[in-house]
Amino acid sequence: MLTQENSLIKLHFLGAAGTVTGSRYLLETENLRIMVDCGLFQGYKQLRLRNWDEPPFAPKSINAILLTHAHLDHSGYLPLMVKKGFCGKIYGTKATLELCKLLLRDSARLQEEEAGYLNRHHLSKHPLALPLYDSDDVSHAIKYFSVIEDHHDLTLAQNVTVKWMPNGHILGSCSIACNIEGTHILFSGDLGRPNDIIMKKPEIPNRPDYLIVESTYGNRTHQEGDPADRLKDIINATIHRGGSVLIPSFAVGRAQTLLYLLYRLRKSKKIPEFPIYLDSPMSESATTIYQHFAECLKLDADEVDAMIAMTKCVKTPEESKRLNSERWPKIIISASGMATGGRVLHHLKNMVTDDKNTILFCGHQAGGTRGETMINGAQAVRIHGQDIQIRANVVKIDGLSAHADCNEIIAWLGHFKPAPIQTFITHGEPAAADGLRIKIERELNWKCEVPEHLSCYHMDRKQVRLIKPCLRE
Repeated sequence: MLTQENSLIKLHFLGAAGTVTGSRYLLETENLRIMVDCGLFQGYKQLRLRNWDEPPFAPKSINAILLTHAHLDHSGYLPLMVKKGFCGKIYGTKATLELCKLLLRDSARLQEEEAGYLNRHHLSKHPLALPLYDSDDVSHAIKYFSVIEDHHDLTLAQNVTVKWMPNGHILGSCSIACNIEGTHILFSGDLGRPNDIIMKKPEIPNRPDYLIVESTYGNRTHQEGDPADRLKDIINATIHRGGSVLIPSFAVGRAQTLLYLLYRLRKSKKIPEFPIYLDSPMSESATTIYQHFAECLKLDADEVDAMIAMTKCVKTPEESKRLNSERWPKIIISASGMATGGRVLHHLKNMVTDDKNTILFCGHQAGGTRGETMINGAQAVRIHGQDIQIRANVVKIDGLSAHADCNEIIAWLGHFKPAPIQTFITHGEPAAADGLRIKIERELNWKCEVPEHLSCYHMDRKQVRLIKPCLRE
């Protein structure tokens, strides 16, 4: 039991500090260890290599894992945690855990396929390429999933409760409020937008003593206007010159938003009726989950059904390959959203050399990804060990992001009065995180800090201080 004398809380930043991926936070008291999010590092190689490092704590010492949402940079490390000894419960909303099952199984499959490809073609620098985890590891991790309802207090120990509050990012996503012996700590998770196309606006939790807020768009604002207009113009221009549009898309959230916008454009006859392919089994399955939880969306169930009926879902790898031999105009939506893997790479390899085509990226592209390289004007892109010349029109639409921009974050924070004792800014590239720090300090006059990777802070109901981290057992 925590008492007033020993209620000091440690907060460890084990990921998403100095980068926009790998969300992992550890709350530690004398008798309890809670991990909030358990994500993969993505993007630059030096970040991805962290996934292979031994964690600075014993996974078996963690009592519970709390998930804000299903995206792999928040959940993708779970199979490895269980493989390394974690045996507590993994809590999330029902929609989050359903999406997690899908994402984690796909993540394992892609890793297994990549390792197999490298081994067959002797391309690995190691004697044998291995996946970070495999499908069996995912099946084992799923056994620890435990569904919680949003807005309900979950008691983890005496005087320790947590609550999930919907935050509008993707289906099932929430901010997580922790109450430890009267000290209130709020993790924003990835914060959605107040006027998202398909998601309800983020809720406003009670004012916390300590706040951990994301900063993906901490130094940027989204394009004004209806992104459907921009999408319409790009599609029509591409079709007019006889080309096709390839949209690398995140399977969860982004793909469903794109399908709804395309449904609206087609219904209003603003784009011609040509084939719209969803070439991602995971995107198709995720869309079915969105359909099942339609009451959580702003859309009517009939609209969700109609956008699915409009879409041609590509089932098999053979069907996917046949798309590349079709020469008539079409739209292909395929994962992954940053072109880091999946079927989209085969379409990209085929389509990027033709100047009639358009490669359309939607939303943030993490540093070190193919998407980031292409939108920054690269002349070639490396795919399957080959440098492919880029002749297609590469464009980006920002208005489809599921992340709040800097002004929307400030508006959300403005509801918390008085100010938190300390605000920690995470889950952003260095420029974005520091940009949000400056904006918060100037506009809200709050005390805030951008923590470094593996940093640790002591917190109580009055003050916070940086300490030397000391973990493991």
